[in-house]
Amino acid sequence: MTKHMTGTREEWLAARLELLKEEKELTRRSDQLSQRRQQLPWVRVDKEYQFDTDDGNASLLDLFKGRSQLLVYHFMFGPDYAAGCPSCSAIADGFAGVVVHLENHDVSLCAVSRAPLPKLQAFKRRMGWAFPWASSFGGEFNVDFNVQFTVEQQRKGGIEYNYRRESQWQTPSADGQLAQHAALAGTDPATFLRERPGVSAFSREGGVLYHTYSAYARGVDGLWGMYQWLDRAPKGRNETGPWWRHHDQYQKEL
Repeated sequence: MTKHMTGTREEWLAARLELLKEEKELTRRSDQLSQRRQQLPWVRVDKEYQFDTDDGNASLLDLFKGRSQLLVYHFMFGPDYAAGCPSCSAIADGFAGVVVHLENHDVSLCAVSRAPLPKLQAFKRRMGWAFPWASSFGGEFNVDFNVQFTVEQQRKGGIEYNYRRESQWQTPSADGQLAQHAALAGTDPATFLRERPGVSAFSREGGVLYHTYSAYARGVDGLWGMYQWLDRAPKGRNETGPWWRHHDQYQKEL
């Protein structure tokens, strides 16, 4: 017998209609926030960033692929990682069916990571992905968009991420959730967290590029497809910490 509250169909419908009012309010509020994102002032990008891609060396302009808009997913995959961040990987699992629609709406989508391109390509093959993925190895792109940090910043509490300053690094428990996810990426927690996730948007008008928006941490929750489904499941997210894995790791744990 369930411990959850039960009721008649009529009681369910009455409660559902009350919830619907709040859901509609949230949808309208979300629409308003989307408009405010588009009203942010644009910042001209003059630095000549360079990337390694499947098609060779590329500039930031090249990542647009002739379109007027570019969305970059800052994928946590540092040079010292053996595999991509499990969380970023779970988000990227949803990219495949989205890219073609964006590209036919004047928007290019590209993941960017600091790991050298051969590492990205090998992991991409392992995951069965086909979306564009560029390496920013050796460049300043990740630093400038606040998703890469140094050992010194970490030790002295000098990391500015998600528009706030973090406290000094504290070594986590060896059997904690952060350590587990760092291990899945083939690295230690400190190295793991010197890379961070995020999304940045850019616009192109003629040959001039503009940075228009960036979000970090839970600001990318809306891009995480599995959570949109779990939020509608009977038990919701039903989690006490990170439970997900690279999608090819679940079978190995059975």
